[in-house]
Amino acid sequence: MRRAVKREGKTATAGGLDGETPPFERIVSDHGPLISRIAMSYEADPALREDLTQQIFLAVWQALPSYRADASLKTFIARIAQNRAISFVTRQVRQPPVAEMPERVESDQPTPEDKAIVASERRRLIEATRRLPLPQREVIILVLEGFSYAEIADMLNIAPNALALRLSRAKAALKKMLEGTP
Repeated sequence: MRRAVKREGKTATAGGLDGETPPFERIVSDHGPLISRIAMSYEADPALREDLTQQIFLAVWQALPSYRADASLKTFIARIAQNRAISFVTRQVRQPPVAEMPERVESDQPTPEDKAIVASERRRLIEATRRLPLPQREVIILVLEGFSYAEIADMLNIAPNALALRLSRAKAALKKMLEGTP
């Protein structure tokens, strides 16, 4: 237990040096956990809590010359920490919330460039499909519309093997046209 005793204008604390206030480094090591707990009780955000803790340490360092040993050093530090924490939280409440913008904002939507590429590819596919012979064209269009092979065979009144042959030929012809080979 620390106890401060006032002697001829000097402060003697248990563990103090020659009747003077202990060095700041010792105050930090002895009372740092107290300051951290007080900061934690006022601020939930880790980054802001670290900022508050640093502000409390600065306030303690600045106030040390005015320490008169009217109370224990621990009480003196706790009072400074409480006052600084209250001021900090009050300032935070008054300030509008600030959101950091990341360097690059990702979107689920395709970029205009991606949309242009897809539109261009779609146009090329439509133009190539229009150049197919009619039996191949109707098979490709129905496949692109999402019909099953059984549904297409039934609609066109052809055997499944004939459908597979038309579809294979249509795909090969489209591939040739889209790759630019004659």
